[in-house]
Amino acid sequence: MAYKEKEINKLYYPIGEVAEMFQENTSLIRFYEKEFDILQPKKNAKGNRLFRPEDIENLKIIFNLIKDKGYTLQGAKDFLKKNKNEALEQQKVIVSLEKIKSFMLELREQL
Repeated sequence: MAYKEKEINKLYYPIGEVAEMFQENTSLIRFYEKEFDILQPKKNAKGNRLFRPEDIENLKIIFNLIKDKGYTLQGAKDFLKKNKNEALEQQKVIVSLEKIKSFMLELREQL
């Protein structure tokens, strides 16, 4: 039985949607934007932030380092400067494992 998760991808996400994804305030997202150089959302003519999927992935990495691993802001910045590729690979593994977990939980419910 093949399982494919249907993904709906946008080119840009407004800051409100991004904050909802992470269940955080928009102020924290704006703060991280100022603190981390890897976050570069585009701004429209009104000045609204529009996050690309790459920015969402970078935010996932930042949240993982700060919330899950307990890094300080400076520690997370230093880690990303030295090990950005490693952090990207780790994030890909985390996403894959989360998909497998949700599939297994769904499969268990069907039994």
